[in-house]
Formats: sequence, C-alpha cells, structure tokens
Amino acid sequence: MRRAPFTALGALAVTLFLLPAPSPAAPSWRAWDAGLREAAVSGRPVLVDVYTDWCGWCKRMDRDVYARADVQEYLARKFVTVKLDAESSAAARYEGRSYTQRGLAARFGVTGYPTTLGAKGNYLGNSPGYVPPSDFLLQLRYVGDGHAERGESFEDFLRVARSGPARPRR
Repeated sequence: MRRAPFTALGALAVTLFLLPAPSPAAPSWRAWDAGLREAAVSGRPVLVDVYTDWCGWCKRMDRDVYARADVQEYLARKFVTVKLDAESSAAARYEGRSYTQRGLAARFGVTGYPTTLGAKGNYLGNSPGYVPPSDFLLQLRYVGDGHAERGESFEDFLRVARSGPARPRR
C-alpha cells in the first residue's frame, strides 16, 4: 500500500519532465492607435511588426527573435511595440486619416511578411523579411540608442558596432 503514493509521484515527475517548456513571454504588443499614442507621450520610438496569420516566417520571427529575453528586454526599455495585421480590416488612424490595418500596410509599402517598421516622430523605414536575432538587435540599437536620430548612417553604425570595443595599444 505504501508503494502507490511513491509510484504516483514518480509518474507525475516523469510527466512534468516530458511536458514542453512554457513559451517565453512575448513583447508587450499594442494595437496601432494605442501604441502611437503611447509613443507620443513617452517619446520612445515605435517598432511595428507587420504580419499575417498564415506567414511562416512571421511565426519564426515570433519564436526565434521576439521570444528571446535580450530582445524583449531591449524592446521594453527603448520602444513601444505594435502589431499590425496586414490583412485586417480593423480601423486605424495615421496622420489624421482613417485606414484599415491592410491600408496602413499598403501606405508603408509593405509587400512581404514579416516587415518591421520603425518610427520616432516620423516614419524611419521598413526592414522586410525575417531578420536573425543578432542582426535584429543591431537594428534596434541603431534606432533605440539614437544613432538614426543623430543622422549617423547605418553602415557607419555597423562598422563601429561590429568592430567591438576599442582595444588598448601595447
């Protein structure tokens, strides 16, 4: 009789071990209008993930890039994050005009998915396609650390960022 509780506990432990690990939390995504309002109040740039429900690369971007703790932490500190469904007819406003989310995606020239849009006050640009995490973090730093706002070219930023910290001379 005493073996039954230990057997049940053992089975429970094995079951818990075999269950998939919970997915990491995603960034705190906002709707278009709410995200733009928050960015205006906070002064932080906006990062917009333009996606579709059927897009495999969008799902991979969510799983491989946005799920990473370092990406989430940087986005939370430096950006207001917005999701925009490029096939949705949900209403959204931009520059005093009414659009659908589909219309906004067209307004920004989005033709493939995923596409990441960046803006701080004014629209900064598109980054189409899946972007590996290390490259994505560089793009975030270019905007989030103010390099774009200071007029530094992305190429100059990359040259310095990829060279690493300066080494002392011997």
